[in-house]
Amino acid sequence: MAATAIISCFALPSKFRNLSLNASSSSMLLSPSSSTLRSLSFSSNVSVSAFSNGCLSISKAQRPFRYSVVCEAAPKKADSAAKRARQAEKRRVYNKARKSEIKTRMKKVMEALDDLKKKPEAQSEEVLPIEKLIAEAFSVIDKAVKVGTLHRNTAARRKSRLARRKKAVEIHHGWYTPASPAAA
Repeated sequence: MAATAIISCFALPSKFRNLSLNASSSSMLLSPSSSTLRSLSFSSNVSVSAFSNGCLSISKAQRPFRYSVVCEAAPKKADSAAKRARQAEKRRVYNKARKSEIKTRMKKVMEALDDLKKKPEAQSEEVLPIEKLIAEAFSVIDKAVKVGTLHRNTAARRKSRLARRKKAVEIHHGWYTPASPAAA
C-alpha cells in the first residue's frame, strides 16, 4: 500500500525557510504490519537541539488513505525578548538612580538630626533647615512612588522614619511635648 507524504511547514524562522523533508519512494512505503514511516531525513542542516528545545515539532497525522507529516516551528521571540531585555536594563538603571537619590537624601536628614540632637545648646530655629531637607526628601520619595520605583507602603515607611526621628530630636530638646495618652 503506497502512501503519499504531505509536508507543510508554517511560520519557520528565516534559517529554516528552505527546510524540506527528503524521502525516497521506497522509504515512503508503509509496511502492512507497521504504520510508521521507515526513513525520514532533513535536507538542510538542522540540529537535534532544535527539536529538543521545542522550536520544531514533527507529528504524523493519519487520514483515511494517506499519512501526513506536519512540521511546525514556534513563532520567533528572539526580537521581542531582546527588546524586553533592553527595556528592563534601562528601567533598572533609572530605578537605581532614583533609589540612590532617596538613600542619599535620607542619610543627609538623619545626619543633620543626629548632629542637632548631640548639640547641647541647640535652638528651635535650627530645625528649619532640617525641615527643608525633610521636605525635599519627601518630594523625591513621592516622585519615586509616582513613577513606580518604590511601593507606596515603602515610601510611607521611609517618610514616617524621618518624621519620627525629627520628633524624637524635638522631644529630646524640649521643643515638643507629646500629649499624654489619658488626654486623648
